[in-house]
Amino acid sequence: MIPIAKPQLDETELDRVSTVIESGMLADGPEVREFEREFAHYCETDYAVATSNGTTALHATIEALDLGDGDRVLTTPFSFVATANAVRLAGADPVFADIDPITYNLDPEATRRRVADDPIDAILVVHLYGLPAEMDAFLDLASELDVPLIEDAAQAHGASYRGKPVGSFGDAACFSFYPTKNMTTGEGGMVVTDRDDVATGVRQFINHGRAEGASTYAHDAVGHNFRMTSLAAAIGRSQLERLPDFVDRRRENAAQLTASIDDSELEVPVEPDHVRHAYHQYTVRTRDRDAFQDQLAEQGIDSAVYYPACIPNQPAYDGVDATVPVADRAASEVLSLPVHPGVSAADIDHITEVTTNYAR
Repeated sequence: MIPIAKPQLDETELDRVSTVIESGMLADGPEVREFEREFAHYCETDYAVATSNGTTALHATIEALDLGDGDRVLTTPFSFVATANAVRLAGADPVFADIDPITYNLDPEATRRRVADDPIDAILVVHLYGLPAEMDAFLDLASELDVPLIEDAAQAHGASYRGKPVGSFGDAACFSFYPTKNMTTGEGGMVVTDRDDVATGVRQFINHGRAEGASTYAHDAVGHNFRMTSLAAAIGRSQLERLPDFVDRRRENAAQLTASIDDSELEVPVEPDHVRHAYHQYTVRTRDRDAFQDQLAEQGIDSAVYYPACIPNQPAYDGVDATVPVADRAASEVLSLPVHPGVSAADIDHITEVTTNYAR
């Protein structure tokens, strides 16, 4: 079976982890600080703060922006549930606008309509599948409304918008390093920002409310233990060095798939001229998804649906007011194919053959 995802780990990560183990400094420490410094440089931001996973990165960011009880954070209904969960965990309320039918990202015009008579306190955009959201439009809207803009870049390591890396646009951005992502630390997350107050707030929140430089048992606020371990950071530093190659390979695989199936009845991913897609997922669209997925499985090709239900339709969000027909339709039709760096040229040939035969 050609898997839908496969972490790319080798002797480099093993050597880095072994060095940390030998040092005896397994928890938060200098290795994490180096990873933060290198990731901030990669994202062209002033600060980076490592966390235990992508969800805690989002949660800590929302807390650091002082969003909580009674605040409303507008976001996309078509994402992993963690995007909205982080809003609720901070005590705020998620508000949903519909998506663009072509990019699957939050639609700026739908967002404008949603907030016209319904005030919000922040905007949380998602760069879904590795495709950057329309940041110019959202930066303008956030400025007009005088609210912070947060980027959920959990799937977009290596993506860029108008030549700038994702993560460098909003008041803060959050990444995930789960094993399926474009780079991994096993579990882990990162907050990047140019705002000193946000970086300070995140560091305090993820470290039991301790102020930087404070005594071990001096707690200025209530916080969590959302810290990254040095073991995870060691893996992350190696993965970050390899990330450009990982993304190049994903893009090569995606280009070959698109060239082969673009004239079929399947809808293939788009890549507008002003963005660079990182292809965390290569997502096609078909009205006969179940039959297509069964055919792929019979031919030894794994696939996955990201996501089969919009967030407002989840039981945990029962009663949330959201009318998002474009997102609901996408949830019933999208299917992601293997495109990760572990997919070989022969694998791509097999996927394209099966896909084009099915879609003729």
